[in-house]
Amino acid sequence: MIKLYRKFTMIFKLVTESIIFAFGSLKGDKFRTFLSLFGVTIGIFSIVTVFTAIDALQSNVERGLNSFGSTTVYVQQFPFAPEEGQEYKWWEFRTRPTPKYEEYLFLKNNSKTLDAVAFVTFTSMNVKYKRTSFSGGFVTAPTFEWDKVANVDIESGRYFSLYETQSAVPVVILGHSVSDNLFKGEEPLNKIIKVGSANAKVIGVMKKAGESIINIFDTDNSILIPYSFGGTLFNTKRSDAMICLKPMDGVERDDFIQEMRLLLRSVRRLKPKQKDNFALNEMTFLLNSTKEIFAGISLAGWIIGGFSILIGGFGIANIMFVSVKERTNLIGIQKALGAKKYTILTQFLAEAAALAITGGAIGISLVFLVVITIGSNESFPMHLSLYNIIRGLMISSVIGIVAGFVPAYTAANLNPVEAINSK
Repeated sequence: MIKLYRKFTMIFKLVTESIIFAFGSLKGDKFRTFLSLFGVTIGIFSIVTVFTAIDALQSNVERGLNSFGSTTVYVQQFPFAPEEGQEYKWWEFRTRPTPKYEEYLFLKNNSKTLDAVAFVTFTSMNVKYKRTSFSGGFVTAPTFEWDKVANVDIESGRYFSLYETQSAVPVVILGHSVSDNLFKGEEPLNKIIKVGSANAKVIGVMKKAGESIINIFDTDNSILIPYSFGGTLFNTKRSDAMICLKPMDGVERDDFIQEMRLLLRSVRRLKPKQKDNFALNEMTFLLNSTKEIFAGISLAGWIIGGFSILIGGFGIANIMFVSVKERTNLIGIQKALGAKKYTILTQFLAEAAALAITGGAIGISLVFLVVITIGSNESFPMHLSLYNIIRGLMISSVIGIVAGFVPAYTAANLNPVEAINSK
């Protein structure tokens, strides 16, 4: 144990001395040092910036996708994408029938794997409070279980009751932006507003969701009303509609999709040889698609940053060769006094890693400045995570060790007599 402690103490002292030597060498030729560290700085800046931007993009996309449930399946007229190896035949998809309320009831009454199901129709409609109006509001008219298949985050007030959804009670839940525009700081709950041509009581306001690149369901600009009440305002049978299906916990995805497919073919009376005239869409598909895009962006960042790091690595190797030449006498004395090869090797590798980490730290500091500058943007917030900081420093240290290995190996293998007598 004592022997191990002494060895650890010796290595620690070597590393400390190497770092001191490294920063001392920075003062020797400032321009050469600047050029060497500049490559590492730009490389780490590029890579960490890409990592940070990808994190922000993923967060933004997931926020948009999560406006609907992540495990929910959607019965729609158009699929999110064509089947593998086939083209997107939109001209065929447009002839498909829109999901109907009767089909929603059939699935609800006959499925053995459904946890929750909701039918929802969409339209645009103006809303008004006193003399203030909000044009083109995104009216969503769902059945009662909508809050179980979609994320309905209520900031104030409440969700619809079962009685309200079944009895066409004129109540409404407003998106955050709609509420702000109509009431301008005034308390909206229990106020009467005009939705289209009818009066309705505000019973809730949704939390602010913010903007998203993938804005599947714009809750901030939405007006949520019960399906039965919607039927008194517009023709729900001719509006855009979909059926939202949430599977029970523990049900296999393929089994659930297969049951829904068979039930839909049954209710639509499709013959065995006929193609499906509906789409069963999942948010996981969009998530997987965006991951492929992010992987491509990440690769581009690695390539751009890689060239800069490569140049910086050559610069660090050059500094280390100069350092070995300048300290050849000292290396010879160390070896003559009994220093092992691994001692000299560790000393110079630590010095190279310290130089590279310095460049990486400067690059990360620049990323931090960028994040501070644009990170407060509400529609696209950026955060420099601890993980990305550590990852950037780890990449820097690896580059330093790789770049410094040949000079360090050369120093470790110097003949002590020749090194002491060198000029």
